[in-house]
Amino acid sequence: MCYVIITCRTLGWTLLSITITLLIVAAVVSPNWLIGMPIQIKLLSLANETVGDESMSDTFRPTVGIFNRCRKLQLNILSQKTRDNCATYVTSYDGPNDDFPHAWKASLVLFALAGLLLLVTMLFSVISLCVRSLCGKSIFTMSGLIQSIAGLLCVIGLVVYPVGWGTKRVRDLCGEYADPFIIGRCSLGWSFYLCIAGTVLIFVCSILSIQAEHSTSSRKVEEEVLEGKNLICVL
Repeated sequence: MCYVIITCRTLGWTLLSITITLLIVAAVVSPNWLIGMPIQIKLLSLANETVGDESMSDTFRPTVGIFNRCRKLQLNILSQKTRDNCATYVTSYDGPNDDFPHAWKASLVLFALAGLLLLVTMLFSVISLCVRSLCGKSIFTMSGLIQSIAGLLCVIGLVVYPVGWGTKRVRDLCGEYADPFIIGRCSLGWSFYLCIAGTVLIFVCSILSIQAEHSTSSRKVEEEVLEGKNLICVL
């Protein structure tokens, strides 16, 4: 007989598993890992000449992610408006392209593996409402272990990422003093901090999986199972 067991801890673990998966994916695909030096662009006149008046210029800070970037483009000469243009700058993964540092390649692989593992645990967390064991092993214990491995991969990816700050792409963005683990005149964007927060939550979630398992075998749950209930909700 199938029992659907929902407790505060299992529900919290399930929601947190889904949240951290979305956080890591959003952080990796975002171009806001590094925020470059301020750049001033001159707007164009109808004659396709730069306007000398400072009021007809626009200052922006380009951003770059692990595999994509954002820059400012003039949208319309008549309206003197600009817009962000965000796209990937990677042309090949294994080619000799200095625009895609080897350290960032390694980070991207690590985050991709972590994302796949988190996707698996996200599915497990949803399934755990009905199924509490797979192949004789607790689904909570398996998920917690997988989440710990994913968190470790994210930690390594975060440590490896700054090694790529000494490449030509980053120096063009952050100045000539940029070096591995030295950010130069750039600043870290919200995506980097979001990835750190997501990594911390991964380890929190792996610990919470143990508590979730214990909550499904509590005395209240056993009493409701003996009463023949199929849907069991315990606060």
